[in-house]
Amino acid sequence: MEATTAQANELERRIDLSIAIADVEKEMEQRLKRMGKNIKMAGFRPGKVPFSIIKQQHGDQARHEVLSEALDRVFGETVTEQKMRVAGYPRIEPKTSDSTTHLEFHAIFEVYPDFTPADMSTAEIERPVLEVTAAEVDKTVDILRQQRVSYEDADRAAAKGDRVVIDFLGKKDGEPFQGGQASDYPFVLGQGQMLPDFENAVEGSKAGEAKTFDLTFPADYFAKDLAGQTVQFDITVKQVQAPKLPEVDAEFAQGMGIADGDVAKMRAEIEANLKREVKRRIEGKVKDQVMEALIKANQIAIPNALVEMEIQRLMQAARQDMEQRGMKVKDMPIQPEWFADQAKRRVTLGLILAELVKTEKLQAKPEQIRAMVEETAQSYEQPEEVIRWYYAQPQRLGEVEGVAIENNVVDWVLGKAKVTDKAAVFDELMGQKQ
Repeated sequence: MEATTAQANELERRIDLSIAIADVEKEMEQRLKRMGKNIKMAGFRPGKVPFSIIKQQHGDQARHEVLSEALDRVFGETVTEQKMRVAGYPRIEPKTSDSTTHLEFHAIFEVYPDFTPADMSTAEIERPVLEVTAAEVDKTVDILRQQRVSYEDADRAAAKGDRVVIDFLGKKDGEPFQGGQASDYPFVLGQGQMLPDFENAVEGSKAGEAKTFDLTFPADYFAKDLAGQTVQFDITVKQVQAPKLPEVDAEFAQGMGIADGDVAKMRAEIEANLKREVKRRIEGKVKDQVMEALIKANQIAIPNALVEMEIQRLMQAARQDMEQRGMKVKDMPIQPEWFADQAKRRVTLGLILAELVKTEKLQAKPEQIRAMVEETAQSYEQPEEVIRWYYAQPQRLGEVEGVAIENNVVDWVLGKAKVTDKAAVFDELMGQKQ
């Protein structure tokens, strides 16, 4: 068996494989003889089936298996000798040959890129800085109160924030249209549940009042037959309710999981949770910048085979997510191109991070993984059980190890790059509307 190599492009390689026909035939016959000892066939005693019959019935399959194993073996030996790191799987193609003693093949495959990680000293990273104070705790308590708002009847005109209950009937050219009618329909003014012009017409009305008004649907309205059309609505306001926020007292604290209703304890827990969340979000924003800086600095070629494999993995994850949401995947065909950019980015980052970890010795240490598990466990009622759960399965720890390695890479880049601290706005960092 012989092999030669030739480079086709930057990452693609082509190996010529040569396998002696005599070796294949010899191994095939030995395999068939071993098989014959166990073959049962009508008219023959066990193990006494003539070799000619065994070869006639099973020869092609045995030859295919032997040839496949021989190709795998010589391919593996060749790439090992030449220290090639194969990405994906080779494509084996027959090669035109005049040889009567050997079978000739091409093995076409890709290799991992060989590169040295770029210097990151010119990279610029903007690190958000935010200290959690009583003001952030107060704002969070207000949000929690708004999430637990109740409503009570108000003898006044409806205003933003009020809950209204109405009957409405929409007509287009004097005729009711589909979806334009409802009775006892509740919504909160100002939350965008209805079109702005509709809400403006309701605002300022009292319970028992009725009115008629024109409304023009937006040109991009989802119902195509109504988009850009002007219709007429008849409405009757049946109820106006003002919002009532709960008091921050023992009952409120108990509703937040503080058994003894201690408001100070509740605020302390909110502060601790906020600090963890702020820390997590800042780390996330910094990590995103670091990863983008690494991609920008390391313009490397990536194997198409790895991108295709990642696309398939992302597609499978999307299918599972859709199924868990109760959606029928067969009714929603998933296209590979939807995931191409994401797959390319993930593969690129994976290659860069792997090289950095190797060259800069950024592997995760056991104590680092333990500290991360313990930090995660602190947000649960029984931290020790969470820690035991992680350490019960190596796969679970593997996920933590992956994050730890990313953190090591981030720290390494921050130690090289130009880092500027910038005060963060709480609402923007937490993704809340001003």
